[in-house]
Amino acid sequence: MLKSLYDYAIRNKLSLPPGYVNKKVKAYIVLSSKSDDFADIILDNEKELAAPDIGSLANGTDKSNVLLEKRSIVFPTEPTLKSAFYLSAMKDAARYEPLLNPCIRAIENPGQAEKICQLLDREKIKPSDKICFQVDYRNVLESDAVRNWWSEYRKQFTGVDAEQLERCLITGNLTTPMRTAGSVTGLQTVGGHSRGDALICFDKSAFESYNLKQAANAPVSEEAMAAVNTALTALLKKAPTLTGMKLVHWYDCDVPLHEDPFPILIDIASTTEVEEESEEEMDYQQEKAQAAEQRFRTLIESVESGTHVTPLNAQYHILMLSGVNGRVRICRYELGTYGEMVAALKQWEEDLSLTNVDGTGILPARKLTARFVRLLKYQKGKRDIYKRMDKELSALGPAVLHSIINGKALLPDTIAARALNYIRSELMSSQENDQPHIRLDPIAEQWLKAWLIRSRNKGGKIMSSYNPEYYELPYYCGALLAVYGAIQTAAMGNVNASVIDRYYGSAIQTPALVIGALSRQSKNHLGNLSGGARYYYETILSEITSKIGNRHFPATLNLEQQSEFSLGYYQMIARLNRERIEARDAKKQAMMDQIKEEN
Repeated sequence: MLKSLYDYAIRNKLSLPPGYVNKKVKAYIVLSSKSDDFADIILDNEKELAAPDIGSLANGTDKSNVLLEKRSIVFPTEPTLKSAFYLSAMKDAARYEPLLNPCIRAIENPGQAEKICQLLDREKIKPSDKICFQVDYRNVLESDAVRNWWSEYRKQFTGVDAEQLERCLITGNLTTPMRTAGSVTGLQTVGGHSRGDALICFDKSAFESYNLKQAANAPVSEEAMAAVNTALTALLKKAPTLTGMKLVHWYDCDVPLHEDPFPILIDIASTTEVEEESEEEMDYQQEKAQAAEQRFRTLIESVESGTHVTPLNAQYHILMLSGVNGRVRICRYELGTYGEMVAALKQWEEDLSLTNVDGTGILPARKLTARFVRLLKYQKGKRDIYKRMDKELSALGPAVLHSIINGKALLPDTIAARALNYIRSELMSSQENDQPHIRLDPIAEQWLKAWLIRSRNKGGKIMSSYNPEYYELPYYCGALLAVYGAIQTAAMGNVNASVIDRYYGSAIQTPALVIGALSRQSKNHLGNLSGGARYYYETILSEITSKIGNRHFPATLNLEQQSEFSLGYYQMIARLNRERIEARDAKKQAMMDQIKEEN
């Protein structure tokens, strides 16, 4: 992993020289080499630039970074060890670069320092904001002489004898091992520290082996580790966040954006987002979803036809990262080939494929965020949804990603349990609010379908739509309940509490106690239907009961059986809706044909 990050940094020219870190400057103090009376302030747009950095040593009380530091250290209200160290380093650097002498005089001259502080106050530069100097409008950080000075000056902080060379574990070259590995920035939103987090850390005796201290037991060169940290920091900037973790991915070669399947998986949007949206935003999200889905179709076609540019054997790397106590926590690391990822995502799409509730087509693509909402505890409002994901689903995120990326890897049983709880809670909420019956959530049903296929070996049996040849009894119990509910609606119209509202929760757990009673009640409802409608429903009931045969309804259902029950119910609802729509359209078409004949 470290070697691939190093290669990524070299390939993309991201690596910084040893002892440098990209930092942001809030403001520059502009001085003149000819007159100490001149001073100006230039506010920066906070773009990053390479600046000297002494790493964790700056976290103590006696040392600071040089040239680029906080205002409180450059111009302290009271002298401190850090401010003294900063001034001492500036004087040492001035031996190489005379351009720094006006900066030293500005710091040491109380009158000029007060004038500069007034200018900083006017521009609302806080004590914690980082500032730097320009002399004659030349940035001191861009001076070659300053860079030469820093390459020598920083050697005092390495503390390693130059003769003690070790083999770098990243590059394989002989090197003087570093003692501290520097930090990675970009994990602040997932538990990381604002100053950065260490990817490699040897500050505890438990990390010592063979009596080797600190990083000597895993030697890496400072140049190589700086490249690794830079690459990871750059990747974190564009990494999406999922369940409290950053999803970082890269390849061992250049992959065009339109051929990268990973962003398509993460970024597919939908109109069923987790927050309220305006009509214009919903239209935009719908267009975005269609575009992402089309990109995926195009990608699959190019791979199958061989017209893609990316080699199928190109390796991908995926990291799920978070921060904890100033360290980078690797929650999951995935490694494979580009061809395997494309095939895995295609398989994931097939496993999720499910008819819409009207039975007229397949459900559109959804992004992972929208899918994870169905694994949360059901709430009527959708506030703090992302915080709840981070808290409730932090352990599930890596497991789900592993299953997606590795084709048919198992999904945790928690997936099915949470999806079923969401379905039940949503149904109960509609009853409490006296709302018309809400159909089972399609995205939650997709979770059940994928879980049955991957974790219960139901591939080829669980279909996208209702499968009359499926053998398992709980599946037909759910289908029967759907038909009983449709018969009641056909006979009585919308009622305050339908058989679905009243009996779904008990039927999915103890069908033997419920199905028989509903069957007897359904006969009364069938008697109230016209001949054609009664024949239609009797035919469907006969079809289902013939599949059940002489088997007895189960007394209780386990997690797998409840998932089959729920899916059977949903798919039968979709079938009934599709057949009703087809019958309505056929009747309408017949009327139009008759009108044409009469005219």
